[in-house]
Amino acid sequence: MYGIVEIQGQQFKVESGRTLFVHHIKDVNEGDTLEFEKVMLLDRDGQVSVGAPVIEGAKVICEVRRPLVKGKKVLIFHKKRRKGFRKLNGHRQQFTELAIKEIVG
Repeated sequence: MYGIVEIQGQQFKVESGRTLFVHHIKDVNEGDTLEFEKVMLLDRDGQVSVGAPVIEGAKVICEVRRPLVKGKKVLIFHKKRRKGFRKLNGHRQQFTELAIKEIVG
C-alpha cells in the first residue's frame, strides 16, 4: 500500500516503514508524531483511489526521527569573463527526517 501526500506544498510518495526527508518543519522534537491529512492518492494492492483534490478520512501518520538534517553543500559560482569579477556563495538545505508509521484510509 502506498499513497501520494502533500507535505508543506510538496508531494511525496509514502509507504509504511520507509523514511522521508522533507523541508525543515519548525517546532518539532525527536519522537513526535505528526499526521498529514492531504492524501491525494491511495493504492491498496492495485485498487487505486484518487481524491478530488484530497481523499476524505485518509491520513498518514509519521514519527520524527531527526528534526534537523543538513543536506549537501551546493556551491554557486558567478563569473564575468574579462572583467575580473568572481563571486562564490554556498548553501546547505535543512531537512527533517520522518519515518512513515501508518497509512490510514
